Amino acid sequence: MFTGIVSSLGSVAESRSGRLGITAADIAARLSIGASVAVNGVCLTVTDVEGQAFFADVVPETVARTNLGDLTAHQPVNLELPLSLAQGLDGHLVQGHVDAVVRVLTVRPVGLGSEIEFELPAELAPYVAEKASVTLDGTSLTVAGLAADARSFSVAFIPHTLERTIAGCYQSGTAVNLEVDVLARYVERLLGSRKQAG
Repeated sequence: MFTGIVSSLGSVAESRSGRLGITAADIAARLSIGASVAVNGVCLTVTDVEGQAFFADVVPETVARTNLGDLTAHQPVNLELPLSLAQGLDGHLVQGHVDAVVRVLTVRPVGLGSEIEFELPAELAPYVAEKASVTLDGTSLTVAGLAADARSFSVAFIPHTLERTIAGCYQSGTAVNLEVDVLARYVERLLGSRKQAG
């Protein structure tokens, strides 16, 4: 379980079929084989640690459902270590299970930050609401607006987030991992069960 508060940025050291290596000295020093780490919001299991880099196996299912298969050498990635019981919940509950890869539609400078619009698949639209939480590439964010047709949503990014995560690199067409709020899924499931029962 994660919070969507990015711990640090890493750099792709190796990206080949079935294996991903990330250079991040501060993170690698805290990892051991079998540990979990979120890479662009995807929960991965560490299979090896070598100096300043850690490595994880990436199965075809993960490649098909996330943007990890598109990563190239030296590309920056968002990293987060798992939530501990002694840690504050600064973001929201994030599982590290990506629901879809969505594209950036527009990037518009607003004040010192940016407002970025993302496409929204129809099957995920019921879980996205204005002022609710979403996770984009592992970053916990608040939905600033939802299109009238629910085909897109926007997020207002502050300068800190643009500087400390890969969101500062987003441009029209960028592929981004989206995880909707797990609580919204549970609410829908409970309400659906009640309708069927009564």
